[in-house]
Amino acid sequence: MANQIFDFGFTAVDEDELEAVQTVTIKQKDTEKTAKELQSKIDDLYNAITPLLNNLKKNPEKEYILWPDRLNKVEQFEDYLTAIYQK
Repeated sequence: MANQIFDFGFTAVDEDELEAVQTVTIKQKDTEKTAKELQSKIDDLYNAITPLLNNLKKNPEKEYILWPDRLNKVEQFEDYLTAIYQK
């Protein structure tokens, strides 16, 4: 036991190394935040488009889709997608 060296679990670094680690840590946190924001947008877009596709797939044996007030609904959906994209 007398010949063993106890390592306290740290190493000394100079100022440049410390600054480099701090800079990388800040960039990593910013990148992580951006990735979460982008994933949220992608999830919102997916959740907006999926019901449209599911409704279009209903009753594939019918040749025509009855879609009253289509222009208004499509413009509302465009506005909804734009809002998700721009947030």
